[in-house]
Order: sequence, then structure tokens, then C-alpha cells
Amino acid sequence: MPAARPRDLALLLTLLIAALLAACSGDPPTGPVPIKYGRDTCDFCRMIISDPRFAAQIRGGPGHKAYKFDDLGEGLVWLGTQAWKDEGNVEIWVNDMATGKTWLDARQAHYVQVKMSPMGFNYGAIMQSKPDALSFEEYRKVIAKSPAALLCAQQKTAAKEPPR
Repeated sequence: MPAARPRDLALLLTLLIAALLAACSGDPPTGPVPIKYGRDTCDFCRMIISDPRFAAQIRGGPGHKAYKFDDLGEGLVWLGTQAWKDEGNVEIWVNDMATGKTWLDARQAHYVQVKMSPMGFNYGAIMQSKPDALSFEEYRKVIAKSPAALLCAQQKTAAKEPPR
């Protein structure tokens, strides 16, 4: 077996370092990413995400990026405006309202009405169903008709209009 040349060893070492750096940096390729509560901002309204009990993330689009929201209702309104909203690899995550620490697959979670949530959609996600809980599809329909969704849509439209 011939001895490795210094140039070959340098190339191998460069590739190994690049692979290690890629593995150690950035967000995971799937699933929710950490949120820095009190510092990270909502990708829709740009407000600071402060209440972990209602935080949500949607992952999809170019680069399968994770987008962060202070309320799942707002995230769903935002998702409805994305060209990639119906792609099969879109992930939707929501924190368990009971702990604010456990990420749930939003499509598998159940939703109960609460007095107040950050953006006024007033639903929280729970892992186990209760008699008054909504499924994800039922929740989506309620959210689509809610005054908070209308307000979100109006604010986004107003932000796109040129100043008079």
C-alpha cells in the first residue's frame, strides 16, 4: 500500500473538520429549536416571545427553517400565507400549556380554551384529550374565524400598504 501524500492528508483533514463543524453548528434538521424566552421574537408580529406555555414553531419552506411564534393561532395565520403551506414536510410544534417545557406535535395535540393567550386566540395545547378539548383540525377552523385572526390579517395588510 503506497504511503499517503501530504496533500491527500491535508484534504482528508479539511473534509473531516468541515464535517465536524457542520455537525456542531446550527439548528437540528427537524423538530423544534430552542427559544430564548424574553429575547427571541415572533416571526409574524416581531413581539418578544415571553410565555413558554403558548409558544409554537413551524418548520418548512426553503431550508426547512424553524419559525417561532408567541401563539400557535398566529403561527397558523402566518402559515396560511406561505407558498409552501401544503407541503408534506411542514412540521408544526406547540408547547404543552401545562408545563411550558414539552414540545408537542401540534397535529396530535388537543386544544382547550383559556382566558388569555399572548395574541388573543385564547387556546392552549395539552397532550391528553379532555371532554371539552378540540382536535387540531377543529382548532384550525375556530382560529380561522376568530377576531384575533382577522386582526392579524389586517395588521399584515396594513404593514404592506405604502404610506399615504
